[in-house]
Amino acid sequence: MSDFYAHSTDSPDQSDWQLLAEHLAGTGRLAAANAEAFCASTIALAAGLLHDLGKYTHEFQSRLRGEFPKMDHATWGARVAIERCGAIGQLLAYAIAGHHAGLANGRGEGARTSLKDRLSSELPELLPVWERELTLPQADELGLPAGFQACRERGAFQLALLTRMLFACLVDADFIDTDEFYRRIEGRGPRRGGELPSLTELRARLDARLSRFKADGEVNQLRADILSHVRSQAGVTPGLFSLTVPTGGGKTLASLAFALDHAIAHGLRRVIFVIPFTSIVEQNAQVFREAFGDLGEDAVLEHHSAFIEDPKHAFQSREKRRLAMENWDAPLVVTTAVQFFESFFADRPSRCRKLHNVASSVVILDEAQTLPLKLLRPCVALIDELALNYASSIVLCTATQPALNADQGFLDGLKGVRELAPNPPALYRQLRRVNVRRRP
Repeated sequence: MSDFYAHSTDSPDQSDWQLLAEHLAGTGRLAAANAEAFCASTIALAAGLLHDLGKYTHEFQSRLRGEFPKMDHATWGARVAIERCGAIGQLLAYAIAGHHAGLANGRGEGARTSLKDRLSSELPELLPVWERELTLPQADELGLPAGFQACRERGAFQLALLTRMLFACLVDADFIDTDEFYRRIEGRGPRRGGELPSLTELRARLDARLSRFKADGEVNQLRADILSHVRSQAGVTPGLFSLTVPTGGGKTLASLAFALDHAIAHGLRRVIFVIPFTSIVEQNAQVFREAFGDLGEDAVLEHHSAFIEDPKHAFQSREKRRLAMENWDAPLVVTTAVQFFESFFADRPSRCRKLHNVASSVVILDEAQTLPLKLLRPCVALIDELALNYASSIVLCTATQPALNADQGFLDGLKGVRELAPNPPALYRQLRRVNVRRRP
């Protein structure tokens, strides 16, 4: 057999089938680009090169011609990752083995086949031609990402999150490379029509909008002071922040302005608003669209379970928005806390493929006090890890800050959280609307 293919078409002469080496190289290249934000490009490249290694078998090539039943083509790549990729190979094996079926359990617990069982299963013979067509990174190039800060007290959690991030890089890259191939074959247009608005363009629109607000009256002047103070801190080092502003203080637009300024100052890629209730998601998304004027529709991605696409939008616009929802490839994402946190602890490719786009972002956790009590430990660990090893800035935005910091007694809590608001206790006094007195 001279040529090996990744995907077939209706052409019986195979003239337009996708070559396997091209698909693996393309997926590796895209996965590496996805992982740049957290310095894991070489690791993700290896995942992309190995993910469909099991297609280098006579059985899979026969399947493409309709001569063989459905078969496992992912496990061979996982095996080779463990054999060739050093200590990081185990993490790669999870991502590769699960790029269709989902992340496996480590042991044989539950209904899903464990990774151990997958690796020991009987597979068709892997043909040696793959070693001539692919060049893998050397094992000594495949350690933990550069600058990765390991924490002894949560080392297992860190490795689990890194696995999911690599998994996200791989499955998103695999989908896009495959989709682009079939779009060319079917004569469809590219996945994205035109460039998305830049954060700099969005900030200019927001500034124009804010300039129309008059600072007349005590409350409006206070809102203007809060906005100015918050924006003045955009240049500080990325990490963990709190924005403690009472209701009525204008924290929604203040947090947006800070996020854009901070992202532009530090080269971060997008802004993600995480909001507890769908009704508030819809409300804030509309506020942001209006703030961005003519760029609002293209800039703001609204992603939650109750979102219904406006049928008046053109099909191309609806398709573009649907694709963006799958991987959050938008300048500003407005989503629910359920969507955000559950995705980080999910196992399905469709839920996880957006995770790599959270790296190198500004994440605004609105109404942070609503995080569910029984899930606080994993949620706080995730918040801390995103800031520590994934170049993200997290802003806990609320009028009533929860006690999540280590110095407040929260076990393994957040450290080094910086307050953005000017003197929150004074703001509460200035924005007090009601005095309650108990009569004797």
